[in-house]
Amino acid sequence: MERIVKIFDTTLRDGEQSPGCSMNLKEKIEMATQLERMNVDIIEAGFAAASPGDLMAIQEISKHIKNCTIASLARSNKDDIDKAWESLKYAVRPRIHVFIATSPIHMEYKLNMTPEQVVKTTEELVSYAKSKCSDIEFSCEDATRSDVDFIARVIDTAIKAGATTINIPDTVGYTTPDEYYNFIVSITEKCPAIKTVDISVHCHNDLGMGVANTLAAIKAGATQIECTVNGIGERAGNAALEEIVMAIKTRKDYFKADTRIDTKQIMRSSNLLTRITGIKVQPNKAIVGNNAFSHESGIHQHGVLKNKQTYEIMTPESVGLDKNKLVLGKHSGRHAFRDKLEQLGYKLTNEELDEAFKKFKALADKKKDVFDKDIEALVSRQKIDVPRTYELHNYVINTGNVITPTATVSIKKDKMIREEVATGDGPIYASFKAIEKILGRDYQLDDFSINSITEGEDALGDVMVRLSDNGEKFVGRGMSTDIIEASITAYINAINKMIYEKQNIVQ
Repeated sequence: MERIVKIFDTTLRDGEQSPGCSMNLKEKIEMATQLERMNVDIIEAGFAAASPGDLMAIQEISKHIKNCTIASLARSNKDDIDKAWESLKYAVRPRIHVFIATSPIHMEYKLNMTPEQVVKTTEELVSYAKSKCSDIEFSCEDATRSDVDFIARVIDTAIKAGATTINIPDTVGYTTPDEYYNFIVSITEKCPAIKTVDISVHCHNDLGMGVANTLAAIKAGATQIECTVNGIGERAGNAALEEIVMAIKTRKDYFKADTRIDTKQIMRSSNLLTRITGIKVQPNKAIVGNNAFSHESGIHQHGVLKNKQTYEIMTPESVGLDKNKLVLGKHSGRHAFRDKLEQLGYKLTNEELDEAFKKFKALADKKKDVFDKDIEALVSRQKIDVPRTYELHNYVINTGNVITPTATVSIKKDKMIREEVATGDGPIYASFKAIEKILGRDYQLDDFSINSITEGEDALGDVMVRLSDNGEKFVGRGMSTDIIEASITAYINAINKMIYEKQNIVQ
């Protein structure tokens, strides 16, 4: 009989700790909403003690999410646990996630604690957390470099103190699949009490084995896996949710397990995270990469045409990668547009629907064919958009290969319009310099990319810029059938995010 493996998603906590992946409040809420739509079991919404902004963000996520457990991370001290509980006060199903290091190197150099002190602290702080919340997860940080007899003792202590989930993480991506399997089996033998709670694993990808180690742990009896969308996370990242879920689904015959994940939401989740963070996945990335279901070899193409199963072990549709579907045209009405959004899984307020329909009509005037992907891009962008302190009013470009490109850009703030002219190596660079002249300051451009949402000469262009301001990084997005307009709006969007985050103190 198939057992259900719980999916604990830590995109909003461990994933956000990845350099360049910080999210503002609107982005965190929208990402959490998509994780709920994908049907993950637990969302680790953040580390409440990290900052007042993190605590507030967890509270806001808890208000919006009703169908998932919401977890807040805490070190093994009362102040962290108090803040974690404060952050979870609006959650329908709250979980406090307490951790302490158990490896010799961490105990000596990070904690400055003896093994006996770690055991005592575990008992005291898990009991304290249990007095606040019934659902307690306990993690042995750097478990895979810990002594198996000692970690079994710590786990037994945590369970007796009230832990309902025990996490055995490969914190630094050190272990190998066979080693991890044997380690978990050995802990189970030495600590029979662990069979009464969920066994969780959290694998990092430092040696490229995060997913393989996670799958080995499932074979060893793990009932919860911790992962992130697109595998984002500290250093080399975490085990990727989409790879683990599809491995379990595709090889049910081997794992004798399943998850509750709606796999058709995988591509949307991946694309949303990319839009938010600006971190693209490599083309050959398993499951969600652009080449994951492409076949260029003549031999492969011939086989796929005869029978898709010759080279496709899963269908593109199973992860939500449907072929472009013609959606609506410029003559389509508001009612038809609303029905299409509901088919795509979006629930918008009347005000949000009005704004989305206005953007759709503007796009339909420029683009002959509007596809599902275009609509999803418009709506997801609207959901995470911040208030517009600055807006593009208009621009004029004069460029060519025998003249210096010149951009005239005018920007509106409130009812005031300012205009500047600048030159540059190209029309986009000149536009950026004109914006900086209007604002009276320079920004460091760390990254810039242009992609198309769909195919065709009139495809909607999706532009990402990443700007630095006093060490902080901000990702801006812009979309238009005109890539220069998309680039300008992306640059302005990044500046608006700077202003929004400073006003709301949410990092």
